[in-house]
Amino acid sequence: MFDPHNDLHRVGSLDELRTHYRHPHAGTRGKERPALDAASATVAERCRFATIGTFDVLGNADVSPRGGPSGFIRVLDPTHLAMADLGGNNRLDTLENIVATGRVALLLITPGKSETVRVNGAAFVSTDPELLHGFQLPKPPKSAIVIRVETTYMHCAKAFMRSGMWDQSVWAELADVPDGAAVLSCQGVVDVDAETTRKWLDDDY
Repeated sequence: MFDPHNDLHRVGSLDELRTHYRHPHAGTRGKERPALDAASATVAERCRFATIGTFDVLGNADVSPRGGPSGFIRVLDPTHLAMADLGGNNRLDTLENIVATGRVALLLITPGKSETVRVNGAAFVSTDPELLHGFQLPKPPKSAIVIRVETTYMHCAKAFMRSGMWDQSVWAELADVPDGAAVLSCQGVVDVDAETTRKWLDDDY
């Protein structure tokens, strides 16, 4: 049985890691760009869902989902994006990490499309009124994440294809996977049953 605490096959160096994989295709190695092209900018401007990766001063990593109507991400210029913070649970994990370390990684996802656009760079949190009122949203956000693009590139569709992300038959197959209410109930975070928690979540959303 595999023992994660005593793995004799743990990869210990970059050179060792590479021995297990072929070298990437030249096109894959050379696809990073220092700024958004016209197509990638359109993906960003019409993006409705993204994941954002950050880390704190101790190196603890975090990934958070972000979503909104097209326009919640603005392209300020080819090397700058602004993402409206539309509010959530007010833990502020992502915003606190950005204030502390100023680095982010984005994955821009378009529903129905399996290729994605990745953006890595420096970031800060802004409450500039002109910036916030520039978002075409029902009301201005409390803050926005401003990202300076350092690298951006298209990521291939393999993960989405393998997972069947947009395949409705797969959705049906996974219909019995525990939802958020079931997870909260199982973890003991709430002292009511999953059905009551589900109603509370639905009302809160």
